Amino acid sequence: MDSLKKVTVGINSFVKRQIKGSGKTYSTLSFELIRKHAEDRLKLNKFIPGYRSGVVLVSVETKLINCFICPMVKIKSSTQLESTVKRRRQNEELYISTKAINGEPIKISAVDLILYRNDVLKETNENDTNQDWELIAFQAIPQGVEKMPMGPITMMRNQLCLKGGTKALYETEEWAESVHFWQKYALLKQ
Repeated sequence: MDSLKKVTVGINSFVKRQIKGSGKTYSTLSFELIRKHAEDRLKLNKFIPGYRSGVVLVSVETKLINCFICPMVKIKSSTQLESTVKRRRQNEELYISTKAINGEPIKISAVDLILYRNDVLKETNENDTNQDWELIAFQAIPQGVEKMPMGPITMMRNQLCLKGGTKALYETEEWAESVHFWQKYALLKQ
């Protein structure tokens, strides 16, 4: 792992959509500070493999977890949901996005910084830098959840190699875990 000592991490424009009011995990830290933290943690081997080779999840230090806000609620019988048709980026297909319109944001116990290796991003011409890795996203993990499953829409986009997806093949159990999780939690509309 000596090669990680010189590793560099850049910021991909995709992560910049994660701001207050986006309905996604966001942070009070700048993207540059998050990038630097990801690079430092990667060099210390504080990561686990992601859903495919060239994708890693870097764990955020405990002292910084409170700098991340997760607008997610646990679904109850009183939760009101709203669905809209949208797209993440202009060149991607429309999809149905469902969000909670009421509820209290849940507490989080961890945050993962999601990094893609440059060659993986080049597969779909989505690299924004020439760094070894790029910060693509970050996700807060609710208290009581051991491992945050990828969303089923993202999995579909990846497995079908749709625009905005990164080629992947998922096991039946991964699909089931994703759907099961997102039947219990919803992002809060802001």
